[in-house]
Amino acid sequence: MYKLIAIDMDGTLLNDRHEVPEAVKHTLDEAKRQGIKIVLCSGRPIGGMRRYIKALNLDQEGDFVIAYNGAFVQDTHTNEIVAELSLGRDDLVKLYDLSIELNTPMHFFDAESLYSPNKNISEFTVLESYLNKIPLSYRQVSDVPADLSLPKIMYIDQPDNLVQTIQALPENIKEQYTIVQSSPYFLEFVHPSASKGNAVKKLAEQLGIKQEEVMSIGDNGNDLSMINYAGCGVAMDNAIPEIKAAADFQTRSNNESGVAHAIEKLALEPLRVSVK
Repeated sequence: MYKLIAIDMDGTLLNDRHEVPEAVKHTLDEAKRQGIKIVLCSGRPIGGMRRYIKALNLDQEGDFVIAYNGAFVQDTHTNEIVAELSLGRDDLVKLYDLSIELNTPMHFFDAESLYSPNKNISEFTVLESYLNKIPLSYRQVSDVPADLSLPKIMYIDQPDNLVQTIQALPENIKEQYTIVQSSPYFLEFVHPSASKGNAVKKLAEQLGIKQEEVMSIGDNGNDLSMINYAGCGVAMDNAIPEIKAAADFQTRSNNESGVAHAIEKLALEPLRVSVK
């Protein structure tokens, strides 16, 4: 029996209109009634997840959320921060200087807001702010306080340009951060110990849930660690090839309520059989 299901948001839980399909809502409600913990696990900032958490009633006692690609874990009922792994100003300076060298726009987050160090703000930074409904400001790196905690820094660009940037990343940078591509135009840098897989693992252990009792569902590169960790890794039909290759099960696409199909088939149907 699966006791914890970690679900990515964009391209997985949400359809291409950034909505949760009704079939998915119904299935999540049923899974919760059966005692299964539903944990949204996203690269999004926590501010960009709150309206979905509330709409899905995932803010009840014993509910948790994983944000910033595993750098932030919160009890959504008490708002207690369970785990946090942040970057600092030195990381920001280093990655900003590299972004200038590689001619790649970037932006960064604190706990509640999004900032661009570029006066010519990228369309992808505007998109990030819009999708997550979080404030966006221009802020020079030199104006960032030395003690500011940064959960995530991102390089953003047109897909072809971003591929070139990824290929040009120095080896020492790859060793200093967890780096994941969450979409064709987003490359994300978080603390080296942060990943969705590590966050799901730590939360499951804290809750006394075994690895084989965990299911993870995702579609993109930042989901690979939790797909690999889970007792059952589920790839969306719209997932990238690496996710499909690593997964134990492939479900329908995000526009076909693939999350509902996977949970129904793998978690709820076996429960009904066992009751009989």
